[in-house]
Formats: sequence, structure tokens, C-alpha cells
Amino acid sequence: MTQVYTMFRRFLRPARRLPIWLILSISAPFIFEVLLHQRRYNVAKPASELDTPFFTSCQEPDVSAKRENAVLVMLARNYELEKANKTINSIDAHFNRWFNYPILFLNDEPWDQKFIDELNKTTRGLATFDVIPKDEWTFPKGVDVNAAKQSIKEQGEAGIPHAGEEGYHHMCRFYSGKFYTLEAMKKYRWYWRLEPDVDFTCAISYDPFVQMARHKKVYGFTIALWEVGQSCPGLFRSISEWKELMGIPDNNLWKAMVSASWVPYPFRRFLSWQSHRDSYGDSWSLCHYWSNFEIADMEFFRTRAYQDLFEYLDKKGGFYFERWGDAAVHSLAVALLVDPRKVHHFEDFGYRHAFLWQCPANAPGGQLPDSPLLGSGAWSPELENGIGCRCECDGKTNRNHPGYCLNKLKQPNSIKRPWFTWFL
Repeated sequence: MTQVYTMFRRFLRPARRLPIWLILSISAPFIFEVLLHQRRYNVAKPASELDTPFFTSCQEPDVSAKRENAVLVMLARNYELEKANKTINSIDAHFNRWFNYPILFLNDEPWDQKFIDELNKTTRGLATFDVIPKDEWTFPKGVDVNAAKQSIKEQGEAGIPHAGEEGYHHMCRFYSGKFYTLEAMKKYRWYWRLEPDVDFTCAISYDPFVQMARHKKVYGFTIALWEVGQSCPGLFRSISEWKELMGIPDNNLWKAMVSASWVPYPFRRFLSWQSHRDSYGDSWSLCHYWSNFEIADMEFFRTRAYQDLFEYLDKKGGFYFERWGDAAVHSLAVALLVDPRKVHHFEDFGYRHAFLWQCPANAPGGQLPDSPLLGSGAWSPELENGIGCRCECDGKTNRNHPGYCLNKLKQPNSIKRPWFTWFL
């Protein structure tokens, strides 16, 4: 709205003595158009909750139930043995000791035997170790490699997180569009992405794959926050171009990702070449799912639509000439191609990676202290409205970042983007 006010003040400055009725006549159509444009991206509060927790207390683990065709996946390097071991110990203690899903370790280099031996012990023999083919972990055909390497160097010098690391760019491209084509992944439908150095801090006493399938969910996450804007200034425009090319209509999840411009038509067209804006001048809020944790149906990634989108982005070169992260690509693709009801927030999972975490409070009266499978142990106090199961973390502060960037789907306009992200 500030942009509109400033523009009209400059426009009308030479004509201060014009009659008020003339000023209003000139400005009214522009104001009306802006209000209509804002209304187009309005996300109405749904009549009922779109995404409730699968459970809101501990469940006795059903060790005899049928499993889904699923795998836990970790991309790790040989030098990350200690951190990988930490994650597997944590996921086993809080989930996999009851459900025994296979674990696939991926590396872009041959595995050290020590890593294999140690992780085979930690995973109780459930692990396999695969090496990503070289042609899946390199610059794509058609990209000027020397120019791409120079761009990566410059991105690193500009201080963009991880953007100076060539391997990180390969990783983003791999997880954006290649991981589901690996021979070792082809036999699975569902995957749960793990990272080295992760803590799970609540018991996961039900099978999330079974519940995702039962409730017809496609994509699940724990943390959603704002992307580092410097890393991918052209990504939203490229995806919007593909969206328009394919004639894909807006859904509420896409609208929730967009911040409609307050500049009236046709002037907002002049904003289109700014970062994170589409050809009409509207911007991406930078909201995305933090994909170091994701539970997803790989049939979504294997659709012709998703593969076409990835191939379109790959030809743009933004995985190297910018730092297009797989989290942002997955998030915008899900917003574009998935009904909001098919996305699930695992708000009952306790999760920590790097400096971000999610910590639900324990459900009152729902901790099953006499459970033979959950066993004995210490957990944090139960709190009113808690939904966690035997969470060890303090649930008084649920998350360590302010707000939830997709709240427009539940509580329109109740959560504003933090001021410090305006500059990202």
C-alpha cells in the first residue's frame, strides 16, 4: 500500500490545486483495480481444518501391521560417520526399533568400509549403501561449466550460504530432480529423508507412511520458514513461467505462497524483473518447507508434470548460476501441483537440525506409562493442548522461529512475515 501512496503522491504533486473530485476520479480506477487484484490472491479460511494431526497422544506401536513400500534415505559422506551414526541412533530409538523400515545411504564417492561396518551395527542390518552415478552428480549438458564454476565462486564471495560449494549445487540439483530415478530407489514408493546430525526428540509410536497413505497425503514436513532470498532470485519467475506455459490454474496453496503487489496495473508490470517476482509483478513470499525432513510419496515426483518442471528449470541453469535449493523447488512444485489437503504438517514430531527445531508439548494423560513396547524413561511434563508422545524437549516454546509462513491456509492474515526477513 505504501508503494501505491508514494506513486500517486508523485503523480499528483504538480496538480495540487486540482479539485478533489478530479483527483478522486483519476485515482479511483487504480485503487479499485488493486483491491480486485488483492482479492484474487485472498485465501479464505476453510470451513474445517485441512490438516489435523494423525494422533494427539502416544499409541501402542503396532509391530504386526502391514508396512508401506517405504525407505529411509540419507545422503552422507564418509567423513560424516559420527553425525550419521547420531541420526540413526536417534531415529531408531524413537521410531524404527518398532517398525524396522530399510535404510538407504547415498554417497557421491565410494564408501569407506569403516562407515559401512559402523552403520550396519547401528541400523541392525537394515541398511544398504549406494553410490550416486557420476552422470547424476555433475553439471548438466548444455551448461557452460567454466562459467558455472565462476558463478559459484562469486556466489561464495557474496556470502550466500553454501553457494560457494560446488558439491552443494550438485546436491540441490540431485534432490530436486534425480534422486527418485536411482536404481536403488525405483523399488520404493515412499521415502523419509534423513540428514547427518539430526535429533528426534519425541517417540513416533505410529507408522507415518501408513497414515500418509490412509489419509491420501502426498507430502509431509516438520518446519516451514522463509528461504534466503539471495540464493534463488530467479526461481519463482521461472516456475511461474512454466505454470503459465502449462495453463495451470491457481489453487489455495499457491496463493498462500504469493504476496500480491499493491502497485496497480499496468505499473506493476515494471516490477517483474525484480527478484522473486513473476511476469505480472507479484512476488513469492519465500515460504518453503525445510526439506532436510520430508516424508513424501515419490509417485508425485515421478509424474510427468513434475519431471517436465524439473527439466524446464534444469535448462535455465539456475542450480549453478544461482543456488536453487531443493527445498524451494519441492515447495513451489507442491504448491503448484498438489491440493492443500494432501500436504501434512507433522506437528507432533520433535525434530532438530542445525539451529532450527520443532518441539511439541506432551499430551496430557496420553503418555502410556505402562506400555511394554515404549518402555520406561524420562520425558518432559505434560502441558495443556500438548500432542506429543514422550517428548524429551521442553514443549513450552514449540519452535524457535516466529510464526508459520503458511498460516494463511488456517488463519488468514494472523501471522505476518518477520521484519528481519524483508532483507533476505
